Amino acid sequence: MGFNSNGVLFQIPAEQRLNVFALVIYIPDPLGRFLDDLRKDLVPGCNPHAHVSVLPPRPLTVDWQLASEQVRQYASGRPPFDVTLGAVRMFPVTNVVYIELAKGADEFFQMHDAMNSGALQFAEPFVYHPHVTLAQEIPPGSVAEVYARAKKMWDQYTGPRTFRAERTAFVQNTLKNCWIDLAEAEFGAVTV
Repeated sequence: MGFNSNGVLFQIPAEQRLNVFALVIYIPDPLGRFLDDLRKDLVPGCNPHAHVSVLPPRPLTVDWQLASEQVRQYASGRPPFDVTLGAVRMFPVTNVVYIELAKGADEFFQMHDAMNSGALQFAEPFVYHPHVTLAQEIPPGSVAEVYARAKKMWDQYTGPRTFRAERTAFVQNTLKNCWIDLAEAEFGAVTV
């Protein structure tokens, strides 16, 4: 069971789920909607839900509910914070086009360091770098054009570039590369 990007509850059979989980903070509208539209323009056919990853994708060696409880306990003691998006950049090895964080990156680094432990510990293949992905797996001949288009569209955007990080979403990937929401944890929530 999970929630799609419209908040509708649906069932994904266990045999279609992968042992790949992540912890993300979704970006609310109108900024989130703009970023989703931008990503769909840059990567036709993708199904985005704008976010910043706290914990990039990883397998679990325990039941996901145990890992989710670790997230909930940590989040309950952490206050919400503001995040401001900065410039469009590109990771040199993978050619992933992304938006860097101009404000809030320190909080993401702290959360990542604290949460990459216990049930959620994983030796990640890349150094953690909080960001908003705009395009990935770009055909080699299109990288420069996609990067230039992303930069131009972001530079022309006149809406808000700041959002309040108030909750995390614990998500799981499926065979169709569709991420489903399993649980949310609010920052500063009182444990009952």
